[in-house]
Amino acid sequence: MEKTFYIKNMVCDRCKSRIKQITLDHHAQIKSLQLGEITIETSSSFDLKKFAENLEKEGFEIIKDEDLQLTESIKVILLQLIDTHEIPKSLSEYLSNKLNRDYSSVSKIFRKNSGETLEKYFIKLKIEKVKELIQLQQLSFSEIAYRLNYNSISHLSGQFKNLTGMTMSEYQNSQNWNRKPLDKIL
Repeated sequence: MEKTFYIKNMVCDRCKSRIKQITLDHHAQIKSLQLGEITIETSSSFDLKKFAENLEKEGFEIIKDEDLQLTESIKVILLQLIDTHEIPKSLSEYLSNKLNRDYSSVSKIFRKNSGETLEKYFIKLKIEKVKELIQLQQLSFSEIAYRLNYNSISHLSGQFKNLTGMTMSEYQNSQNWNRKPLDKIL
């Protein structure tokens, strides 16, 4: 029987790899695996309870509620935008098109389930990406701002200082690089 599960906290390729292994350990065939979602072919001996328990041991969780599934899908979309550096000019328009839903309803559901607005969450993701790019020391601050689709370096600098309490230069020079894992942002 084919089943699709929405998985909370699956935010990177390492997560996908771990979930793939857990799935194979349960003798299920993977039909599709992407961030936040897995479709598997199961036999009659498949034990959903044990599968869920093993996922939870690794920090993952099967999401059953539709609104929570949507919230997790939004997080995955935003993480992919950050990773690919393809940040759209209009996040609301992009999400509406991607999810085939009205942005105001998407935004309300996200806020209800996360306790934070979509925009604030996305800014937090971008700032964590900025920290990563600063640590890599391959790009100037202007290049980082451009890559993350900021209109100006001063706009990025203001958001960075507002969230971290220090300037990007202070962060770079401090070498006290306290980054949050992306699945721990909310």
